[in-house]
Amino acid sequence: MSEYKFIKWFEELGKKDVALVGGKGANLGELTNAGIPVPPGFCVTAEAYKYFVENVRVEDGRTLQEWIIDIIAQTNVDDSKQLQENTAKIREKIISMEMPEDIAKEIVDAYKKLSQRFNKDAVYVAVRSSATAEDLPEASFAGQQETYLDVYGEDDVLEKVKRCWASLWTARATFYRAKQGFDHSKVYLSAVVQKMVNSETSGVMFTANPVTNDRSEIMINAAWGLGEAVVSGAVSPDEYIVEKGTWKIKEKYIAKKEIMIVRNPETGKGTVTVKTAEYLGPEYVEKQVLTDEQILEVAKIGARIEEHYGWPQDIEWAYDKDDGKLYIVQSRPITTLKEEVKTEEAEMTEEMKVLLKGLGASPGIGAGKVVVIFDASDIDKVKEGDVLVTTMTNPDMVPAMKRASAIVTDEGGRTCHAAIVSRELGIPAVVGTKDATKVLKDGMLVTVDGTRGVVYEGIVKSLVKGEEEKAAGGQVVVAGAPLITATEVKVNVSMPEVAERAAATGADGVGLLRAEHMILGIGAHPIKFIKEGREEELVEKLVEGIRKVVEAFYPRRVWYRTLDAPTNEFRELPGGEDEPEERNPMLGWRGIRRGLDQPELLKAEFKAIKRLVDEGYDNIGVMLPLVSHPEQIRKAKEIAMEVGLIPHKDVEWGVMIETPASALIIEDLIKEGLDFVSFGTNDLTQYTLAIDRDNERVFKLYDEKHPAVLKLIENVIKVCKKYGVETSICGQAGSDPKMVKLLVRMGIDSVSANPDAVELVRKTVAREEQKLMLEAARKRLFE
Repeated sequence: MSEYKFIKWFEELGKKDVALVGGKGANLGELTNAGIPVPPGFCVTAEAYKYFVENVRVEDGRTLQEWIIDIIAQTNVDDSKQLQENTAKIREKIISMEMPEDIAKEIVDAYKKLSQRFNKDAVYVAVRSSATAEDLPEASFAGQQETYLDVYGEDDVLEKVKRCWASLWTARATFYRAKQGFDHSKVYLSAVVQKMVNSETSGVMFTANPVTNDRSEIMINAAWGLGEAVVSGAVSPDEYIVEKGTWKIKEKYIAKKEIMIVRNPETGKGTVTVKTAEYLGPEYVEKQVLTDEQILEVAKIGARIEEHYGWPQDIEWAYDKDDGKLYIVQSRPITTLKEEVKTEEAEMTEEMKVLLKGLGASPGIGAGKVVVIFDASDIDKVKEGDVLVTTMTNPDMVPAMKRASAIVTDEGGRTCHAAIVSRELGIPAVVGTKDATKVLKDGMLVTVDGTRGVVYEGIVKSLVKGEEEKAAGGQVVVAGAPLITATEVKVNVSMPEVAERAAATGADGVGLLRAEHMILGIGAHPIKFIKEGREEELVEKLVEGIRKVVEAFYPRRVWYRTLDAPTNEFRELPGGEDEPEERNPMLGWRGIRRGLDQPELLKAEFKAIKRLVDEGYDNIGVMLPLVSHPEQIRKAKEIAMEVGLIPHKDVEWGVMIETPASALIIEDLIKEGLDFVSFGTNDLTQYTLAIDRDNERVFKLYDEKHPAVLKLIENVIKVCKKYGVETSICGQAGSDPKMVKLLVRMGIDSVSANPDAVELVRKTVAREEQKLMLEAARKRLFE
């Protein structure tokens, strides 16, 4: 079926194809091949978008990609007005440019073949965006890019694919990437073209209760018409809670479904919002959407999908009124699960006057001054600690949501945008109150109970204590007491802003604090700061960022990796005009190579660390990236000592093992003086196997558990044990339970995982350590 350059059918795809078709496309392929009833379709791959932006040129001769990145480099994402204006320019430019003929021909041909499956010249399809960074386990900011429903005909499909490409540059998507530290130039978008389900009823299901985090329950939201109404929060849906295994329907909440989204009856294309009472009849407004039999059918297929993936899922489903069958249109992992939240009845006092009730969508208590907004253009009105009240949030409101102490909406269910994002941010939220924007007025003081779904008048002292009485922001939900393991389980941190939440995972420290996001986020090339005599400003920004992390984790250790940004990332910054053009930046001027060539930059990093050491932070380690020769360690130490930072005394000193060279000469590196080493398996694997991990043509050969990679790791651990040097891992493989098991058996001292994987990795480590002890005991018993 691989007859195309830019098209992949669902049958050709699986969950490993995220780099090619994004999370949405990869999951649809995975579900199709697992036998789940998924409407058929194809993906216009991320390679098509990449080809488009890198080959189409704007008026001044630059490629479209160069033009876009120049605009983004001049954009302050925290300035809402500037962000919206600049991203609108980018979207308009993309839509105005002509699609390359070779891409357009393939899309038209694939659409014809899809239509022929149903013996028709044309079929209705949904065209959905699937970004290469969207729907990954790191975050769940649903709805960042566009979806177009009831698209009909070749021209309509081509137009909507281009509009999906443009939606990669919405203000909300751009803001999210900037704050998460994604490189804008490396994020691409695949367009999913899928046979449209003519939905009679539809909705969303979580295969674990997202509010209480109870994994024995399935939560289903259902509404009339197309599921977009539920996902966007435009309608308050029915809610059903089903117990897994017994398949007992434990709860039903029948909502007033005032509106529904349907195919536009006048044009036959696109969708319109209609009143349920007028379209179906008045009795449907408060009628149960799904029969009990359908509730169980939906729940059981959800459990089947969860079993396939081995993790609770967020699933979009629909019943087709043409054939009456149930279809799954999307599935992605739930990324916001924490330890189970027990709903406790609050102590009732005279102070607790209930103003509103709704659905508790994100647990916790938040209190503060009410700010009512109706449009994203008003988000600047929301200040730190305010209670954001609106009809329904949308992704453009995320900057304001991050500042709020709590969120209250008129509409939406526990799976709507406000609910998902609030849980991701750890901010209490109550949705579906119906009248919040009418009952609550600007300036009112309220307390929001996101667990019970209640809004109280005033600051309730029995709920809000200490700092909470000052209405100072959202709560960090702390994980339960961690297992104690001999092998330390640490966490990787990219942005100082998430330090407290990362610390709340119970991790034993930070195995990797990346410098890139702090340095690339200062708004200009760091050498530009130094050349302009603004080195102190650069150092202070680094101090501020690193301090947030070392303070959040103190006295747990934090290993700071010095700058390791390829030249193509620097080039897009103001002042980056002189960056060299490299054919393969990953093999080029980066890591300690660049640090030693530009010692003024490495010196600035060491000055920042020295300042923190002088402040009393004795939990910092320095880690040098891409080391391949002992001389690099020696020279880096000399630069550190020039600014008064003494390796092994003021800070622990270590290196990344990312190249076969460093693994093979590990003994020589240790003799230069090391306290620890950490495996960067992403690079170590790609350099050992000669595989570009970003190249989808060879990615299937990329394997961190390849015998050659494992032999290098095992040898390094063995030599380090001999010399008393601590070993760790901070590459992506550190979040893979299978790899973790192997590392524990090799005798690694610590494992550093992504924040969402810390709990799973700790359980894996504990189980493997117990197995080792049991095996040793049995061996002695039977000797």
